[in-house]
Amino acid sequence: MGEEFEELMKKYEKVTKDGEIVREEEDDEEWEEFFRQEEYVKIPKERIAVLIGKKGSTKREIERRTKTKIEVDSETGEVWITSTKETDDPLAVWKARDIVLAIGRGFSPERAFRLLNEGEYLEIINLTDIIIGNEKNALPRVRGRIIGRKGRTRQIIEEMSGASVSVYGKTVAIIGNPIQIEIAKTAIEKLARGSPHGTVYRYLERRKKDLELEGSMYYENL
Repeated sequence: MGEEFEELMKKYEKVTKDGEIVREEEDDEEWEEFFRQEEYVKIPKERIAVLIGKKGSTKREIERRTKTKIEVDSETGEVWITSTKETDDPLAVWKARDIVLAIGRGFSPERAFRLLNEGEYLEIINLTDIIIGNEKNALPRVRGRIIGRKGRTRQIIEEMSGASVSVYGKTVAIIGNPIQIEIAKTAIEKLARGSPHGTVYRYLERRKKDLELEGSMYYENL
């Protein structure tokens, strides 16, 4: 890789006074191929329409905001995300990937775009890794405990932690900064393991008091 890189760079020795590399137009394709970033993910087929959006609007918006190219196989749910010549954020492909994954895990595109904020990440919990035993109705029961009546428990977790939460299929997806994710994840795991709702709410109340201080310290260190 080192020798190949050096050989390629010899073609682009001319630089502007600002230090920008100048290359011939015919070399653009080779340059882009060499430096292209790619990510592959697969999402549930029933979420493909949400990812694409009306007349492709959502996919185009992700591409526009991340300056990446997204290709979707509507038959399989496979998605390829690649960088383009316009991509100027080294994390853009990963951000686009996580937005796609978040939509695949039940988030609306609007909520998934939170991942474009600095210091915000996606974490996906597989409930089958937490549930103990082979009870037939265990997964629906645990999902119900996390969502709560009319979605109230999930809403409380979001309000107290500051994270966004989506319960979809066998997973719970969380978007937030590391502190918010840690609080929401702990609350969700407690509920999945059978802790009473009251105990979990008290935990969230305690952590909410610490969240503002911890959050300000976290962003100061970004």
